[in-house]
Amino acid sequence: MNGDRPPSDEARPDPIRHVVEDRAHGWRVDHYLGRLYPNFSRSVMQRAVKEGLVRLNGLETKPGHRLRVNDCLDVVLPEERDTTIAPEPIDLDVLHEDDAIVVLNKPAGLIVHPGRGNPTGTLAAGLQHHFDRLSDVAGQYRPGIVHRLDRDTSGVLVVAKDNQVHGKLSAQFEARTVAKQYLAVVKGRVEFDSDWVETFVRTHPKHREKMIVCEEGGDARIATTFYEVADRADGYSVVRLFPKTGRTHQLRIHMKHIGHVIAADKLYGGAEQITRGDLDKHAENADEVLIARQALHARVLEFDHPRTGARVRFEAPPPDDMSRLINALKNL
Repeated sequence: MNGDRPPSDEARPDPIRHVVEDRAHGWRVDHYLGRLYPNFSRSVMQRAVKEGLVRLNGLETKPGHRLRVNDCLDVVLPEERDTTIAPEPIDLDVLHEDDAIVVLNKPAGLIVHPGRGNPTGTLAAGLQHHFDRLSDVAGQYRPGIVHRLDRDTSGVLVVAKDNQVHGKLSAQFEARTVAKQYLAVVKGRVEFDSDWVETFVRTHPKHREKMIVCEEGGDARIATTFYEVADRADGYSVVRLFPKTGRTHQLRIHMKHIGHVIAADKLYGGAEQITRGDLDKHAENADEVLIARQALHARVLEFDHPRTGARVRFEAPPPDDMSRLINALKNL
């Protein structure tokens, strides 16, 4: 916010419109906005509402007002630049760039944003170095970052260049209109050629870095995944995963839930790594490491372009370790 004075209507950018869905009926305005922009502090959101930057069905509202299905919220977000995070010259694989978005192919091993124990060497620092402007809706440590991939998951990631673009992309993720396709190698021979997995999930009560499948209730949230088997080999299956929700570690715990942990996913019970000898103990170069992180790659991301409205699709080819593992399975 720019001090205590809200910007004039003439100076404000176009608002972002959100139509309240069934599950948000009865929610407070500030709670709903907090879900749309999860790293935007609640106090800042409340102040935005009070300053008239948020309108409900065309009228000013209050942070505690209860929403109804099909209410229209028009939200103007601040365009302040946050330069708190230090830029770092980290190489980025840019799949696409225009005046609104950057689409990247994130390598495995690269953390998206700083956290406890990882203050530097992040994607966020690399973005600060390479691009003149990025959205800051998600907070000082997440410039431009609309969604995330786990540290050891590779693949397509979209970045917003300003707050209005960020808001429009976030709304699509919230409304589940973004189509995502992942490629994974899992342990065991998956029985069905395709199927749905739907469970409730929450954070593990003792190991906070993990998620678990659980019963409905409390802080549990619904998680839904569709999968297709692309290939089967001795002891492994290659699958395409289509998450319909975006819960933390969703694909990893869903595969474990159906008895097929993702290969080399050590957090959820997989091996530390997969070597050529693990596939064929008589193979030459049996000690060769094929992959040393969870075999999960975000291959496709499809959404409506936040400027043009056109449906766009971006694809990242599997990285060397995934290709090496899949090719080794084909040769069994």
